[in-house]
Amino acid sequence: MNAPLPALDAIRAHDEEMVSIRRQIHSNPELGYEEHATSDLVAERLGRWGWTVHRGLAGTGVVGTLRVGDSNRRIGLRADMDALPMAETSGRPWASKVFGKMHACGHDGHTAMLLSAARHLAATRNFDGVVHAVFQPAEEGLAGAKRMLDEGFLDLFPCDAMFGMHNAPGIPEGQFMAMPGYAMASGDLCTIVVKGVGGHGAIPQYAVDPVVAGSAIVLAIQTIVSRNVAPLQTGVVTVGAFLAGDAPNVIPGTAELRLRISAMHPDVRDLLERRIKEIAKAQAETFGATVEVNYVRRYPVLNNSADHTDFCTQVVLDWLGKDGLVAKPEPVTASEDFAFFLEKVPGCYINIGNGVGGDGGCMVHNGNYDFNDRVLSTGATYWVKLVERWLAHVEIAS
Repeated sequence: MNAPLPALDAIRAHDEEMVSIRRQIHSNPELGYEEHATSDLVAERLGRWGWTVHRGLAGTGVVGTLRVGDSNRRIGLRADMDALPMAETSGRPWASKVFGKMHACGHDGHTAMLLSAARHLAATRNFDGVVHAVFQPAEEGLAGAKRMLDEGFLDLFPCDAMFGMHNAPGIPEGQFMAMPGYAMASGDLCTIVVKGVGGHGAIPQYAVDPVVAGSAIVLAIQTIVSRNVAPLQTGVVTVGAFLAGDAPNVIPGTAELRLRISAMHPDVRDLLERRIKEIAKAQAETFGATVEVNYVRRYPVLNNSADHTDFCTQVVLDWLGKDGLVAKPEPVTASEDFAFFLEKVPGCYINIGNGVGGDGGCMVHNGNYDFNDRVLSTGATYWVKLVERWLAHVEIAS
């Protein structure tokens, strides 16, 4: 049997209960802005443990506040709560009971880790200042963080810094990874509708074929990263869908391309948007077609403050030593709406290893994925150590 991962004994003592909560949430997944049962559970537990509970931001959001002592220093800790619209195939006893919905990204574990930390912080009160435990809805593509901000989160709950954490399959369980600067990519969507002239497949000269024009657009936009983005910078342009026509002998009147675009720097993000629009228009005109481009900016580049990242990594180093940290962290081209918080408040988004190989190594957004319960108490302990150190009058640049 594997030895227990590092964690505070007082947190480990409640591990069985917190694993049960995590699996309860996993079995009953709720999509973005539908997290009613999960919010009820979170609010009930926070209230039971002595936190002041605020509900209603972004519909199903929950914010718990705990004030200890006289300091006005304020820290925000965020966990996401929503599931994904996909079927679970794991076959585990606690697998999703709701067909077509699944906690395939570990938000059930993120919620349970922050709840575990909240219980311990309320019991020990070993800090001086204010902690806001932020349980956010709708991270998966619906920008719950932005909605909370738009509805006045920082007016109601001012924070000097905010911190987030996500599990990471492929990293040894319980090991942490934090990267300063641009650590996660922006995530945008684009729909390109190519408008041609429909006609008979055997008489193409009387038509304007949007399939041919769309195909040229697909090929041309794949040159943006290789020929417009600097080689040491990063961009990804993916055409995930090409929709056109229903019959082999009919040239359709329109074709639709659906794109997903990532960038690791705001300037590259701007470049990708500009070039996609320019290329789509120019290629369509070459074939006598026209285009409508709907480019939607979703999640910005996630920018970890260097000072706050150093602070987080030092917490881990003092607790676990060098073996507790990934030695050479690398940026991730996935997106995360915690980036909206970091646009307003400095902070750091850190990863905790979910495991390598076996169940823990299964990648997120996979029907067989599951959060690794062995890291739950380790993640909760990190939150506690972070709060106690931050609210112990440690000076840090903002």
